[in-house]
Amino acid sequence: MIIRDAQTADAAALVRLLADLDYPASVECIAQQIIRMEGNPDSVLWVSVIDEQVCGFISLHFIPQLPLAGDFCRISYLCVSDQHRGAGIGQRLLDEAERLASERGCDRMEVHSHSRRVRAHQFYARAEYEESPKYLIKRLR
Repeated sequence: MIIRDAQTADAAALVRLLADLDYPASVECIAQQIIRMEGNPDSVLWVSVIDEQVCGFISLHFIPQLPLAGDFCRISYLCVSDQHRGAGIGQRLLDEAERLASERGCDRMEVHSHSRRVRAHQFYARAEYEESPKYLIKRLR
């Protein structure tokens, strides 16, 4: 398995993986988001590839903390295909994300995971992520 930066040619594979998370998206939309993220130095989108097939991805955003010296790294999406789950791919993506965040001076990682994603919570608990207080959201559209 290799981990590399996502490319617009990966958009269809990302659409399929996002569908596994119940996030419908078009190939055109995802291709545009890949381009946007490539141009943002505080965003990273990696894919994991086995035998030239994208089997997982992780999306990261680096965010400054106003009162503290270190930034934090937010995992916005992490997904591994059903047929590759349990093979260590998610953990490898997470390990690489944590390594990069540490190199960039982050003092913490953050991930938001809906309450219905029980398997994801178990995955993050095994990786020593702790539950945090409330997360509030307001939709603007």
